[in-house]
Order: sequence, then C-alpha cells, then structure tokens
Amino acid sequence: KENGTIITEFPFGTPPEAKNFPIRNRIISGMSKGVLVVEATKRSGSLITASFALQQGREVFAVPGSIESIRSKGTHFLIKQGAKLVEDIEDILEEFGIETEAPSQDVSTKQNIRLSPVEEKIYNCLSEYPVHIDEIIRNTGIDPAEVLSTLLKMELRGLIRQMPGKLFVKK
Repeated sequence: KENGTIITEFPFGTPPEAKNFPIRNRIISGMSKGVLVVEATKRSGSLITASFALQQGREVFAVPGSIESIRSKGTHFLIKQGAKLVEDIEDILEEFGIETEAPSQDVSTKQNIRLSPVEEKIYNCLSEYPVHIDEIIRNTGIDPAEVLSTLLKMELRGLIRQMPGKLFVKK
C-alpha cells in the first residue's frame, strides 16, 4: 500500500467483476514480455489474454496437458495456433535469451545457497521423483498461492524443475 502502483482503466473502488477481467488482463499482457497459459478450457479467459498478447506483439507460451482433460483443450488450441510449447522454465528463458546456471551439487551441501523457511519446507517435500503440487501443499500446510510463487522462485534459481502435469523435482 505504501510503495505500490495501481494501473487501471476503472475508477478507484470499482469492485472486481468478471466482465472487467478481460480489460484488466489486456493491461497485464501489455506490460509483460509474454503470457504463459498452463491450463485452459476452450472458453477460458486465458485465451482472451493470449489473444491480447498476440495483438500486442508479445510471446504466447502454453503447457500441453492430457488429451483427456477439458482443462488442456485451450492450451492445445494455442499450441496448434503457434504458441510456443513449454515443458519447463528453460523453454521460456531460452526464448528470451536468458541463460541459467544449474546447481552442480545438492542444495544442502552448498554454502552460498540460503533457503527461506518456506523454501526449505517445500524443498524438503521434493525428491528426485516427481511430486504433484497438491501433495506439496498438503504436506507443507502452506497457502497454495504462496507454494506456487515459491516454487517459481526456486525454479528460477535452478533449485528445482517443473515437469508437465504440475509435478516438481529437485535438480
């Protein structure tokens, strides 16, 4: 509240109504280098956001899913239309020319890697075998939004890897 910024086309105090989401998402896609769609039905608002991104000259990325899932229909549609298929974070970083340095040894043996208490709790839930995000949330008791943002940060740091199907492994 003290050091933030609000960017909106709506008057202050406008309630969050579903009809306003596409307008908000147009602004978000315009401020981004790209848009990643992880799951979407054929009528998902995420497809509207992806369309805005294309109109604005932004990259559109999509994670494929099971052909049996209705939540994969939207991402499969985007991939068919030319969205870049994403299997892990490296696919996006590579597209933007960002190089990552993967850790060469286990985090617990590195002196310069420090994990926050939340990161440590999440990291300890993982192994070399894929663990589903729901299991991570259940085992840690941490709020799902915080788990998601922490997993992304850890992936960007090269500590973990996301696999298709919302599965995570230690690197």
